[in-house]
Amino acid sequence: MTGLSLTETLLRWVGLGLASLFYRVRVLPSPQLPEGGCLLLPNHVTWVDSLLLQLATPRRVRFLADESHYRNRWLAPWLVLFGAIPVSPTRAKTGIRSAVSALRNGEVVCLFPEGTLTRTGALIRLQRGFALIAQEAGVPCVPVWMDGTWGSVFSFSERRYFFKRPRAFPYPVRVAFGEPLSPESASPERLRECLWDLSARCYQERPFLKGHLGRAAIRGLRRDLGSTVVSDGMDGTELTAGNLLAASLALASLLRARCPEERIAVVLPPGKGATVANLAVVLAGKVPVNLNFTAGRSALVAACRIASVRSVLTADAFVARLPDFPWPENLLLLEQFLPSIKRRIVFWRLVSAFLPAEWIACLAKVPARGDRSEAVLLFTSGSAGDPKGVVLSHRNLLGNVAQFSSMLGLRRGDAILACLPVFHSFGSTVNLWFPLIEGLRMVTYPSPLDIPKNAELVERHGVKLVCSTPTFLRGYLRKADPKQLASVELLVTGAEKLPMDLADAFEARFGIPVLQGYGLTETSPVVSVNLPDPPPVDAASSPQSSSRSGSVGMLAPGLSARIRDPETAAPLPLDATGMLWLKGVNIFEGYLDDPIRTALVLQEGWFATGDLARFDEDGFLYIEGRLSRFSKIGGEMVPHETVEAAVRRCLGIEGEDLSVTVTGVPDEAKGEALVLLSSRELEFAQLRKGLAAAGIPNLWIPRQWVRCPEIPQLASGKLDLRRIQQLALKASE
Repeated sequence: MTGLSLTETLLRWVGLGLASLFYRVRVLPSPQLPEGGCLLLPNHVTWVDSLLLQLATPRRVRFLADESHYRNRWLAPWLVLFGAIPVSPTRAKTGIRSAVSALRNGEVVCLFPEGTLTRTGALIRLQRGFALIAQEAGVPCVPVWMDGTWGSVFSFSERRYFFKRPRAFPYPVRVAFGEPLSPESASPERLRECLWDLSARCYQERPFLKGHLGRAAIRGLRRDLGSTVVSDGMDGTELTAGNLLAASLALASLLRARCPEERIAVVLPPGKGATVANLAVVLAGKVPVNLNFTAGRSALVAACRIASVRSVLTADAFVARLPDFPWPENLLLLEQFLPSIKRRIVFWRLVSAFLPAEWIACLAKVPARGDRSEAVLLFTSGSAGDPKGVVLSHRNLLGNVAQFSSMLGLRRGDAILACLPVFHSFGSTVNLWFPLIEGLRMVTYPSPLDIPKNAELVERHGVKLVCSTPTFLRGYLRKADPKQLASVELLVTGAEKLPMDLADAFEARFGIPVLQGYGLTETSPVVSVNLPDPPPVDAASSPQSSSRSGSVGMLAPGLSARIRDPETAAPLPLDATGMLWLKGVNIFEGYLDDPIRTALVLQEGWFATGDLARFDEDGFLYIEGRLSRFSKIGGEMVPHETVEAAVRRCLGIEGEDLSVTVTGVPDEAKGEALVLLSSRELEFAQLRKGLAAAGIPNLWIPRQWVRCPEIPQLASGKLDLRRIQQLALKASE
């Protein structure tokens, strides 16, 4: 390697010194770089990634750069100074030979395997050229992750480079180096897994994750006390940030005095009351437990027992509406308490107007640190068993809010439709804590089933984000006018698989693409989501996609994933279909007081989702089905949804309506057998012949038919799998 002259050395250190003034680069404890030549393979987010990586690396790094950059009079001198290796698409072999030569000479060479800057913020397709260089040179590959760069001035966040205000100064960046990969094992799929792992590790190091959910909400509300944060669709009233903060702080002090227990239940629909109640409980240093008031009495009794609930915040109208609800001993009615604390509300309204957020939090005795302690307790829907108490920590919720906030890109003051129940994980995190922390406006309504009213609210308030399920979208198709949804920029569905014919029909009628996402209660809940494609920078820029038909999008920032065998948990390639395992900041802390069921799904920070999935080469996630929606018949995995689709085709049923469903029951000969449940009359023998004629394997054809008035569903619109199987078992007996 030719040595640098004194002038070149000084200029390099000047350039790096200037970069260090604007960026604070922290290198996480990492394996030492291999001695001799090695190939660095980092993610590529900003125009200054090369400088950031050189700041993090004690050895001189030579970067492969597109030859066209040498024609830029501002870039060319720096490329030469830093020893960049030019690569031309028309003369790629020349650049590769130069890189191989440098590596064989013991130098550190860096290649950005994505080949271009990401305009989505996610890790895009990894090109295969790096493996050729590593194998030719016979050197190890080192995965590198630079965290926090999305959102900086030089990234494409806010859909533009440059010309935006820095979020921090100096801007914090975390860098982690992975274990070296041998040239033979350095495939794009293996590299993606390594980069995801490093990304998850770096994200966990973000300082704000040690904070408290209540303090984050205070900061979010304190930024603009006069802004409207809740527009209540029931009575048309509005609640400003200042009034919400004051009422919640006043109620928190009362709860702290009246309720010595750790958890307080909340039984309220989406609206002003539920918002005040949940925020007050968290500000009091306690844990809100939003109970599913649509569940059966036995499930509610079990939830109250598991959570040790003795007090509940609710409203008198709800008590009258739910006579069979197992109300605990201490009933706290909002309409009685709020008038009695008017003086406290006035006091906190004055305090919040004059003191900064951190002082308000200290005066209100809100804990400074939440981190991994319990913040919210939610219960699973019970679709396939007894309710489980899902413990979500402050770290989980703060992390997940930050994850999808960076993905969605909404602006302060934008309105979202908040009609999903707060006892649902999506309703809790996305419809409640997300707007409180990020300064969005909640347009609330107590039920997602009242389509005409929700559509009217979307139109009246100019709602930008609507989160729904495919079941509810069918209602909009029937009952909403296109002009009512004209303001919607993001329409995200989850909870169940999105039928493509429904998505196409919705977009054709309303002109809004339906963006499918994926999440679970145990993941706080958002895991992935499709998003509108980023615009091209210029005519020459290659297209990048943030959505793909049939997928549930790309992973949220800071998440890692694996595909494993459903039975043995042995690793599988990312493009194979197997059990999806996840690791990251938003993975729950475990089931409350249930170490056995926790150990079944959590292993060394990895969470077994129970879903069968695969990834494509661009990193888009495809959910093939819930493992509980498969039956193992004669050693073969039979997907219920595929059988249901075949049944609908034979019956001439359009779309994926819920008049038929399939479940499995024990069978001595084959392990399991399929049972068809239907809310419509049909000729079962004729249907079986039709399925066989359509090429459906004999093992896949339902053995029995059960006629029921309606297919059991949960309040979220999902199938009630537990009740469905009970009906099938009863019929088979």
